[in-house]
Amino acid sequence: MSKHITERGAKQVRKAARKLNGRTNDIAGPSTNPATNLLIQDILLRSAGRLTRHTLEKGLLRRRYDAEQAHRIVKNRSMLKTLATYGVTKVATRSIPGALLVGGGLLVKTIYDRSFSSHESRRAGDKDLAEQAKK
Repeated sequence: MSKHITERGAKQVRKAARKLNGRTNDIAGPSTNPATNLLIQDILLRSAGRLTRHTLEKGLLRRRYDAEQAHRIVKNRSMLKTLATYGVTKVATRSIPGALLVGGGLLVKTIYDRSFSSHESRRAGDKDLAEQAKK
């Protein structure tokens, strides 16, 4: 069994690339330098991921808040929250035990939130997001 969850996907990408380009050892891209091509691909993928994430977050927030407030909430996320979510995501995607640990933590947090009345919980969440929007 693969050590990392991403190994299976990487194998599928390699198979698809071989079908398109044959059995070449080159990393596709505009440069003759494979390290440059990998850097370009990394920047493009991270940019696309960030745009997608921000679009989805704003869309979900706009169900409850107006467009300007949703924009401010997403824009004003603290560096600590950003680093924390990055770290948790890294743990969750590196291994199955990591994914189970993070999933279990999210389940515990959800159960904790549900231990309060829905009104109390909503009010606390609204307060946190309003503070984030003000910064």
